[in-house]
Amino acid sequence: MTVHLPEAAERGRTTVAPLALERIAAQAAAEIVDVGGSARRMAGVAWGTEKAEQAVRVQAVVDGDLVNLVVHLSLGYSVPVAAAADAVRAHLLSRISELTGKTVGRVDIAVTALHTAHRNRVLR
Repeated sequence: MTVHLPEAAERGRTTVAPLALERIAAQAAAEIVDVGGSARRMAGVAWGTEKAEQAVRVQAVVDGDLVNLVVHLSLGYSVPVAAAADAVRAHLLSRISELTGKTVGRVDIAVTALHTAHRNRVLR
């Protein structure tokens, strides 16, 4: 007896939860050099300190196979902000597509702080 499996497109679909996309995007953004995390904010005021070691904060809005992202991050001091934002945006487009099969439509990036590149730096 021969069993015929349906084609891959006919078997079903994979659903990726928005929270999973947010975590994937946060990790992907942190893969870029000099990108750090962002403190939580309320009414524009940071709750806690802005540290590079914190997680990048991402909000994902999913509409079928289209994902829109809002990313809050910090950058190392003296890094060109526009160039860094472009690098993060391009990296997110490729990594989200590669890892989830979703298409990223819009990526809004908010740079919330600049952090020093060197920890434990001593000024004389």
